Amino acid sequence: MQIDDRHFELRLAADDADLLAAQRLRYEVFVAELGGDGPMVDHDARLERDRFDPYFDHLMLLDHQRAEGDQVVGVYRVMRQDQARDAGQFYSEGEYDLTPLLTSGRRLLELGRSCVHPDYRGGPAMMFLWNGLAEYVAEHGIEVMFGVASFPGIDPDPLQQPLSFLHHRHLAPSDLRVRARADGYQEMALVPEGDLDRPAATRAIPALIKAYLRLGGFVGQGAYIDRAFNCIDVCLVIDTARMSEKHRAIYTKDARP
Repeated sequence: MQIDDRHFELRLAADDADLLAAQRLRYEVFVAELGGDGPMVDHDARLERDRFDPYFDHLMLLDHQRAEGDQVVGVYRVMRQDQARDAGQFYSEGEYDLTPLLTSGRRLLELGRSCVHPDYRGGPAMMFLWNGLAEYVAEHGIEVMFGVASFPGIDPDPLQQPLSFLHHRHLAPSDLRVRARADGYQEMALVPEGDLDRPAATRAIPALIKAYLRLGGFVGQGAYIDRAFNCIDVCLVIDTARMSEKHRAIYTKDARP
């Protein structure tokens, strides 16, 4: 997974040092910037981690123009079914009933902890990560991708428009419709479809969720309030068989400048 560029490199984490570098970037984004927390977060060492990390593959974007030890500028973690079996479950199963996916007989890939260093947002960094993900999907014959993506904060009231928009316009078909678990369930249809303010709703949807939607992604039934991570999650599901040619072109687009 090499990028033909003077200073960027895209690869999977190869050892514990790589994993620590990914966890340091995740801390700066998810904890320091967004206020998240968790039982295994190490505030002294500034590491965002959980029990699932050893079972995921960790896709990393490095900028070799940065100082040694501070070169990781983007990360994405991915888990196949064989890895989930070793972990005991997919991460998302703590928030969503994944039965429709788990019983589908299709090859699944869970996506998570996607983040980019603030200095690299709005540039090609995220597309580099998407390209690496596309290569990984092709290599492993993945048919369905899924994972939780977040709105910051745990108050659903200011999110009535975007949550309702996702429910009314992008709800997954029944064979892909995972459902948020009762302990954190948040109804998404907070505004009738006829009262949607589409421009306001789309402005309030985080960029990563918009990217999944552009690929033809769907959302599951209900959002999940993740109080420990200080966010409201929706579960995105992308079925490669349902992606249009346009979506495939976006997904595999060459990101090199």
